[in-house]
Amino acid sequence: MEENQNIEWKESWRDEYIKWIGGFANASGGKLYIGINDRGEVSGLVDANKLLEDIPNKVRDVLGIIVDVDLKSTINNLNYLEIRVESYPYPVSYKGQYHYRTGSTKQELKGATLDKFLLQKQGRRWDGVPVPNVSYKDLSKVAFDYFRNNAIKSNRLTKDILQENNEVLLEKLHLTDGKYLKRATLLLFHPDPEKFVTGSFVKIGYFRTDDDLIFQDEIHGCLFEQVEKTMDLLLTKYLKATITYEGLHRLEKILFPEVALREALLNAIAHKDYSGGVPIQISVYSDKIIFGNDGTLPENWTIEELKRKHASRPFNPDISNTFFRSGLIESWGRGTIKIINECIKYSIPAPIFNYDFASFSVEMKSSVNAIDETQKPITLTNVLLSENQQKIISLINANSSITRADLSKTIGISEKSIYTNIKKLKDTGILRRIGSDKFGSWEVMLR
Repeated sequence: MEENQNIEWKESWRDEYIKWIGGFANASGGKLYIGINDRGEVSGLVDANKLLEDIPNKVRDVLGIIVDVDLKSTINNLNYLEIRVESYPYPVSYKGQYHYRTGSTKQELKGATLDKFLLQKQGRRWDGVPVPNVSYKDLSKVAFDYFRNNAIKSNRLTKDILQENNEVLLEKLHLTDGKYLKRATLLLFHPDPEKFVTGSFVKIGYFRTDDDLIFQDEIHGCLFEQVEKTMDLLLTKYLKATITYEGLHRLEKILFPEVALREALLNAIAHKDYSGGVPIQISVYSDKIIFGNDGTLPENWTIEELKRKHASRPFNPDISNTFFRSGLIESWGRGTIKIINECIKYSIPAPIFNYDFASFSVEMKSSVNAIDETQKPITLTNVLLSENQQKIISLINANSSITRADLSKTIGISEKSIYTNIKKLKDTGILRRIGSDKFGSWEVMLR
């Protein structure tokens, strides 16, 4: 035997070891051996018979549970005790403290970790907790419209349900708890979920090196908005494309498969541990992209589980179910496999999954030899611009006071398109406005 998740050795008995018994009861159960030293050798007990009676009584009085205590002996007549502890379906407290067995250690649960543990023992998840003082009227009509439009396409809810009012729709999606809305409901449908959940947004940064951030964005709003806006920013601003030609046709291909990017983003949003207060972070480099979020794998799972077909164990079941009904995710339990397969189909290396028991990340690397951004400064000659953006830059260089209306008339596109392109140029740091909209002028930052 070796010490592990379900086995612990102690050379002699101390009453404080009742904490270890509570830790086993709150986890998956286990056995505590008294009379065995740290090397796994039986050292023997002088008072084994007395402990055989005392320990069950003390455990019952302190923890309120029953354990089996058996007297064991070696061939050399050295006595030791085996205390067998079952996993309990309700939280077991040691004098107001909650202990938990993880790996070969015992930990006292506190803060957000304790909250999550208590919820799970009650059959709840963090995203299923009801929130007072919020009503259906506080939710976003745009979010409901988005959900209904996508749910119709996915065909995962009947038209009768989708035609119900918002209150009934949320009940059908199990996003209510009596008269209260759940946390998941606020994240999915409230226009400002950060009012209730700290850190419920996405950060994207473009890095030359790990400590050299070039530019960044934050994406706020309900989770549906975060998905769409984040993908749009990644595809239009952050990710470079390789350029090839077939005859006279110019072909552009981003460094990573769009399907894999979207799946990694959806996994991060749906499985994030929102109790931590830390936003999802996406780090983009010239040759790789990393999606990172707070979260934990199901108990006893490893990274290897994610690389093969596995059961669906969503960290936030209510959020995941709503994403599924809206067609954002195809099915539960296959997201990581989909990312792997899409990367392989795209002829890039399989993604790297990292997990440290508190946070999770997915890293995709490009097979293309990208420009070394640390050696080559960003200039207009190595920034990928659309044809209209190039025309806008050229006209502004000729006349820094040119208006959007004049740009629209000269280039032959709508003022709305001019506004969109100028915003992208400003977001990437290529263009900036000096002075007011009416009397100011434009300045091209890159040459």
